[in-house]
Amino acid sequence: MSRTTRAASLDDASPFRYVGGDPALDLVNTVDWTSAGPRRDRLSSYDRLAAWAEGAGIVSPAEADRLRHQAAAGPAKAAEALADARRTRTILRDAFREIALGDGVGTGLAGLNDLLAGTLRRLRLKTSGAGAAYTWDGWGEDPSCLLWPVIYSGANLLTSEEAVRIGVCPGEGCGWMFVDRSRNGMRKWCEMATCGTTAKNRRRQRRARAAPSPDRDREGREGGSGRG
Repeated sequence: MSRTTRAASLDDASPFRYVGGDPALDLVNTVDWTSAGPRRDRLSSYDRLAAWAEGAGIVSPAEADRLRHQAAAGPAKAAEALADARRTRTILRDAFREIALGDGVGTGLAGLNDLLAGTLRRLRLKTSGAGAAYTWDGWGEDPSCLLWPVIYSGANLLTSEEAVRIGVCPGEGCGWMFVDRSRNGMRKWCEMATCGTTAKNRRRQRRARAAPSPDRDREGREGGSGRG
């Protein structure tokens, strides 16, 4: 992967939030997309990446622990996998954002196709009950393996009927993305409890500042009464 993005400040304390409705969107939402560039990158280390993947249900707790141990034994490969995760996040965000803004997918597909080509080379079928199930060749051996299901899921989302339901939170300094599965199709915020409430409070504060205070009203009346 060759694409780079502007480095964001690292945040190794904030909890991960899974509000996107798809692992690919939840990966996008591990950083705040501000107008000045990405901020508060929660993927501050490979351990944090493994923790995110565990929370997203991509790896089991045992698999996450195994990947962390491998990362500690091979820090160079772990650092490369972390860089891959950040680049993947940016590529996915670009593709999803084009859809969310109503532009259709265009330039964002080039990078995603490169990711998908490498991912599909790993995809296999295995016997499962009376049928078959997908599996990943080399799963658990490559520190980047936890990105494969994310890339695959993102491609499936973009080719699904739900692609038109992808939205971008308009909260200041947010830019998180989600699939709008609300009944009325009018979801606006990543979370009403965070960005929605913040915007509501700011509107209330603006109205309060704009409203005339009793003291200003009284001063205006007293000043006007002195005209002869």
